[in-house]
Amino acid sequence: MYWLIAVIMHLILVAVPASEPSNVPRAWDAKTIVWQKIDSDGTKWSVLQGRSDVPGEAFTYAAFVPAGFHEFHSHASDARVAVVQGVLKVSFGETLDLEHLKSYPVGSFLFVPANVEHTMAADEDTIIIGTAVGPWHTHHPGDQHHH
Repeated sequence: MYWLIAVIMHLILVAVPASEPSNVPRAWDAKTIVWQKIDSDGTKWSVLQGRSDVPGEAFTYAAFVPAGFHEFHSHASDARVAVVQGVLKVSFGETLDLEHLKSYPVGSFLFVPANVEHTMAADEDTIIIGTAVGPWHTHHPGDQHHH
């Protein structure tokens, strides 16, 4: 009887998926990102590691910027961003500025300090992977973004 209980317990434990440990080595590229949030404007967002809502906790995120998209915004914390697909276009200033965008192709790395207003755009589908510290919030002053 005890062996039957042991076999049943073993089968239950094997059949129940374990929660994925957050502190194990992992890797992503443009093709392996699982998008957690997809907006009607075509942008996509995913937290790859960590939690973006925990104060003081570092996290890694990915964002998909579709061709033709642009928006003006700032972040509540510093962002360190690598371009992994496409070309990210960015200009810094206090208003939406599509005239002075600088192109950052695959392999580029950007540091955007907290609360620095900037315009982000893409002429082709673009993916960035970045790191920041929570809590994460993107501010869109005056609703100057295009969807």
